[in-house]
Amino acid sequence: MERKLKVFQYGTGKMSVYMMRYVYEKGGQIVGAVDVNPDLIGKDIGEIIGSENKGVIVKDAKDARNALQETKPDIVIVTTMSLLNDVEEPLMLCAELGINAITTCEEAFYPMNSNPNLTKKIDELAKKNNCTITGSGYQDIYWGQLITSIAGSTQKITKIKGSSSYNVEDYGIALAQAHGAGLTLSDFEKEVASGDHISPEARQEIIEKGEYMPSYMWNVNGWLAEKLGLTVTSQTQKCVPQTYDKDIFSTTLNMTVKAGDATGMSAVVTTETKEGIMIESECIGKVYAPEEFDKNVWTVEGEPNTTIVVEKPATVELTCATIVNRLPDVINSEPGYVPTEKMGDLQFKLKALNEYIK
Repeated sequence: MERKLKVFQYGTGKMSVYMMRYVYEKGGQIVGAVDVNPDLIGKDIGEIIGSENKGVIVKDAKDARNALQETKPDIVIVTTMSLLNDVEEPLMLCAELGINAITTCEEAFYPMNSNPNLTKKIDELAKKNNCTITGSGYQDIYWGQLITSIAGSTQKITKIKGSSSYNVEDYGIALAQAHGAGLTLSDFEKEVASGDHISPEARQEIIEKGEYMPSYMWNVNGWLAEKLGLTVTSQTQKCVPQTYDKDIFSTTLNMTVKAGDATGMSAVVTTETKEGIMIESECIGKVYAPEEFDKNVWTVEGEPNTTIVVEKPATVELTCATIVNRLPDVINSEPGYVPTEKMGDLQFKLKALNEYIK
């Protein structure tokens, strides 16, 4: 592609500050942006990312259709919510208009195992209109490609075990609420953990209805199993509230989380496979106390055992850089809903993004 890559930003909150700047730094061009927040609507995106004005004004998300038709972007970046149901509108709109889209929605990383019917709906419309829809972010490397690369140097695998923690303050209110931050323990049990105490048959029924609330690792385990060629026979999830012995103020929730209430949650997902390899992964998302920090630890057990530890990763920046480096891969991909495990390993983009477009 000889011209600059044209990118549309859907959602101009915390994540977009890095996302849009990275697009410009990689030789791309933001041609439009929308949001639902009245405090952001009407602003030039330059003000949001801390640069000179770019001549692109944030419009109301209600006008997204018109904005997309006017700007004709090559791809849309959706940085809004964490569940596929919550990003159905922008993803279906992109699929209808034949515009490629990538989202930081965590469930969208591999929604085939948590909301298959909506995934199929988006997939069929995207194929009809010759565009690609996918989900990516921090997990693409640090919960995905990094692990499968280690597996590639292992002779025999019996178990893959991982744990990753992150501060929900860094990602916005939707993610914090999805982790139960600020809830009393009784409300956490009702609103977040209730789905853990049902039979596999009842869970599958909820999944088919598109009403399941997966933790991030639910979709990650599905991605890993698919990438490694494993056949999943069962998968379970357990959500446990995280607490702190002192009050903590959350700027994202704009409230004080009382001592003993949920600051967030730990979700452990256990996946059994026909091949005998178990995947057990845990994500810990919460409002951090002053002494806490992000950490990513994965172990591939077998011959040999290998553990990799990433301390204090810049999770937000890594998420945004991953998305931006994935943009050409999405555009070059086959049409439909295509998880990144089918796009090949993510590579650093040294040149301008348009130079990687076939």
